[in-house]
Amino acid sequence: MSDYILVLYYSRSGATKNLAMEIAYGAEQAGVEARLRTVPPVSITCEAIEPEVPDSGDVYCSEEDLRNCAGLIIGSPTRFGNMAAPLKYFIDGTANEWINGDLIGKPAGAFTSTGSMHGGQESTLLSMMLPLLHHGMLVAGVPYSEQALHDTRSGGSPYGPTHTALGNNTQLSDDEVALCQAFGRRIARLAQRLRQHPE
Repeated sequence: MSDYILVLYYSRSGATKNLAMEIAYGAEQAGVEARLRTVPPVSITCEAIEPEVPDSGDVYCSEEDLRNCAGLIIGSPTRFGNMAAPLKYFIDGTANEWINGDLIGKPAGAFTSTGSMHGGQESTLLSMMLPLLHHGMLVAGVPYSEQALHDTRSGGSPYGPTHTALGNNTQLSDDEVALCQAFGRRIARLAQRLRQHPE
């Protein structure tokens, strides 16, 4: 197993990607490599085939990226209180990792962004936690010891970092950035402790 945190996300407008980048930065602040990966969009045209490796832009997640991570953090914009179809499609294809128990005992968490204050952020986070639990992962959130969780007037949740776009604003608030970085550090440090003291 490699020593990196996999930050796996799907982003349409860029807000979720911004969260992912800050979370990755937080993991690296804790001295652990962060590997940013995305998933391909789901085509409504059945015949359309996306390339396995895009010619440009964000790198798609491979089975090896997933299998060998020390911890996993997944992110998606909200879609009617649930994760977006491309991320769900990717997760639905992880049966081999589930059968082999590749993710059992590793720390995990979730993050999301939405266009409105009451756009289903917490239900989206919970929906993303369900497959993590099925994989036997140790799901963590953001503790209230993080002052930004008390101060935030935009995104932020004990279930995981969030962003409230209030339309098309993809720029994160200072509190959202602080919570993302704290979350990345937390998952990275949990991964380090679990490597030293496995289950």
